[in-house]
Amino acid sequence: MTSTNTQIHSANAITSQQLEVIVNPVTGDRMTILHSTQASGGMYAKIQFDLPPGSKGSPLHYHTRMSETFTVLKGCLEMEVGRKGNWRTLKAGESLHVPALMHHSFRNNSDDWVTYTSENQPVGQFEQFIRGLFGLAIDGKVNHEGMPTNLLYFALLLKKADTILVGPPLIVQKLLVGGLVQIGNWLGVERSLLKYWNRA
Repeated sequence: MTSTNTQIHSANAITSQQLEVIVNPVTGDRMTILHSTQASGGMYAKIQFDLPPGSKGSPLHYHTRMSETFTVLKGCLEMEVGRKGNWRTLKAGESLHVPALMHHSFRNNSDDWVTYTSENQPVGQFEQFIRGLFGLAIDGKVNHEGMPTNLLYFALLLKKADTILVGPPLIVQKLLVGGLVQIGNWLGVERSLLKYWNRA
C-alpha cells in the first residue's frame, strides 16, 4: 500500500470512528450524528435516521423557527405535509424541504428499513431533544411508544425541539408546556438530563 493510500485509509478510519450511533431500544430507531450542533455553533445539524419496518415516526407537528430537509438514502419514507391526510412517499435519492411553520409528520409504513437524513437549521436545541429522547429510552424511562413517562422531562424536551403538535389548542399547549417547564426549572429537572447531551 502506498503512502498516499495509507493516509486516505487512516483518514477514513478516523472519520468512521468519530461517527456517533445511538440506538433507541424501545422503538428500534437508530440515529447517526453526521454533523453536530456544536460543530456549527448552533446553526446547523445533520442526523441520519434508520427506521425499522412499521415505525410510527412522529405525529403531525411543526416548528416555529427551525426548517428541516429530509433526504431518503434507502427505502421509502412516507411524509404527511402541509395538512392532515396529505401523504406523499419519498424514495431513495429524493428530498423534501419543510420550512418553519409547515405541518409535517413521517413514518415507515413498509416492510423494509428506511434510511434518511434530516438537516436542521437554525437547529437551536433540537439535537438535545433527540438525544434526550433516545437517552431516556435507553434508561427505561419511556412508555411503549418511546415517549417520556415523566411529564416534566417531556415538556422540557418539547420546548427544546421547538415543536408544536397539530390538534391540541395552541394556547393550551403553551400554558401546559410552559407551566411544566417552569416547575421543572424550580426542581432542577434539567440537571438529570445533562448526561444525554454532554456526550456530544
